[in-house]
Amino acid sequence: MELRHLRYALALSEHAHFGRAAAALGIRQPPLSQQIKALETELGVQLFDRTGHGVRPTAAGEAFLARARQVLDHLDLAVRDAADAGRGETGSLAIGFLGTALAAVLPEVLTAFRTRRPQVRLELRELPSTRQIEALLDGSLDAGVICGPPPAAARRRLASVPLGRETLVAAVPSGHPLTGAASVPVRALDGEPLILSSRQAEPAAADVALAVCRAAGVEPRIAHEAHNLHTLLGLVACGLGIGIGPAGMRRFRHVGVTLLPLEPAAAGLEFHLAHRFGTVPSVLGAFLRTVRQVHRG
Repeated sequence: MELRHLRYALALSEHAHFGRAAAALGIRQPPLSQQIKALETELGVQLFDRTGHGVRPTAAGEAFLARARQVLDHLDLAVRDAADAGRGETGSLAIGFLGTALAAVLPEVLTAFRTRRPQVRLELRELPSTRQIEALLDGSLDAGVICGPPPAAARRRLASVPLGRETLVAAVPSGHPLTGAASVPVRALDGEPLILSSRQAEPAAADVALAVCRAAGVEPRIAHEAHNLHTLLGLVACGLGIGIGPAGMRRFRHVGVTLLPLEPAAAGLEFHLAHRFGTVPSVLGAFLRTVRQVHRG
């Protein structure tokens, strides 16, 4: 049995006449009659009653035709689903992100992508950059917004798209003499207990903060390392030191913390969208195009 047999039987049922059904199918009448007969022989039942005025389905024929319609309907759906998936209009996408990225980089991208691809299921996971790199390499993430480009050891397997840069600011606890200043000179951090991003979680962020201090002749006195910015701000609020992090921390209002620009202004942190090298699935390709369009230039 082939799909054409189902179409032949449905056409014969619709037109109730071998000649008219054959014309609608674009074939001659004798081959249609032979194919219907062969189908009935294979099934072991008579599908149609032949009369002098035409044909009509038997009870067995009605049952067969109902299922035949379902088969062809499902086939049409399969074709459309395959076409949609091929264009990146359906499927799922697992995306990792940093807390600051969700506040600064991702909202426009996600809004635009959801508008253009409403049927794609997005799975968002908040993870530090090092965890995102691991997840990208083992295939459990499709893309990830990380701090800095992928580390050298991963660059043979990961590509990245730069998304933007944020300057560094100082997070000063309430009551500290620097709280009332317009900015914080980096030299004023000499001897101060500092709270930085954890090198284990965010090595690029930690390296940039350390480089800013050392460029000003300050050897950092690291009091605590934080695995995320919420923890960094919380430790500052407890009076445990001055934090250094991206300006995006301004979006996380925290009682007991004043955020001030550093002087001189630091180069800042770069954010990248990383993904695996190789053949890019259609849905990921659509997401990358959206990223480039939103962050063009």
